[in-house]
Amino acid sequence: MITVWEKAKNTGKPVLIYGTGNGADKIIDELNRLNVPIAGIFASDGFVRNRTFRGFPVISYSDAKEKYGDFLTLISFGSQRPEVLENFRRIEQERETYSVDVPVYGDNIFNREFYEKHKNEIDEVKSMLCDKKSRQVYENIISFKLTGEMDYLTDCETSRNEAYKNILHLSDDEIYLDLGAFNGDTVEEFTSHVNSYRKIYAAEPDRKNFAKLTKNTENLSNIELFNVCISDSDGEILFSSDGGRNGKADVNGISVKSMTVDSIIGENDVTYIKFDVEGLEKEALLGAAETIKRLKPKMLVSCYHRSEDVFTLPLLVKAIRGDYKVFIRHNPYIPAWDTQFYFI
Repeated sequence: MITVWEKAKNTGKPVLIYGTGNGADKIIDELNRLNVPIAGIFASDGFVRNRTFRGFPVISYSDAKEKYGDFLTLISFGSQRPEVLENFRRIEQERETYSVDVPVYGDNIFNREFYEKHKNEIDEVKSMLCDKKSRQVYENIISFKLTGEMDYLTDCETSRNEAYKNILHLSDDEIYLDLGAFNGDTVEEFTSHVNSYRKIYAAEPDRKNFAKLTKNTENLSNIELFNVCISDSDGEILFSSDGGRNGKADVNGISVKSMTVDSIIGENDVTYIKFDVEGLEKEALLGAAETIKRLKPKMLVSCYHRSEDVFTLPLLVKAIRGDYKVFIRHNPYIPAWDTQFYFI
């Protein structure tokens, strides 16, 4: 396969970045490392303000077409909103366009060098997958990360409900632990797929989100909430958030309480755990090792925050307890966010 980085390096066209922010920063840094010249940065028509990013004036897509003619577009942000995905496809029809999968957290770029370095681990994870759909999803996710070609994602996506129906098979006697509960949306998702449950535990580190979580779950019985960051040890962790979904561990953040899954569950039972903890999935799994060994709960583990998540996380679970059945699914999103392993 020709990687998206090789396409950008070898194109004879101007290379433009679509979007600004953290993703654009990482793309620009990698292009600079590869000595690939960047012609400019554009935003969607109607979203352009008088501003610059990394020394480039941010122009509209219409102005980019008029100024540069034919060019190669690298999309630097993600979305699951249908109108945004439709716009990605419209631009793809008009100009050579790729969605670049840079990590939300960490600095490992999923390029050819990274793939070759970790090919054996990737192949091992593929051999662990338990159904044809999972193998297709995994192959497509890896291919997308390398090439930036959006068809790989749309060709393998399924709805969240498909996993509930075909993989999780929740009973009406579940004990659910929601790690990264945000404002209660995934608690609501869980309750919509069961008629009853034994108990819900939900953890959310951001104070504003925790207040929303508390309000949005106040009518539920047998629920226990934790305003903590989930990690591999109990104590304090530096954490930053703007009140949105993407709060994260950050050396420049404020100190918040951290807990392990083993501490939350103790000697109690849990039957299903959702891990979506913004790049701390590895630490959260390490802090859940005794619970996993003792109870073998069903688990959903997000695997899109760091480039290495697609192999380190399943291999870690295998090392903790080797008798899980492993599945992977990708829900509609570009780039390869909203991708998760299921351990049953």
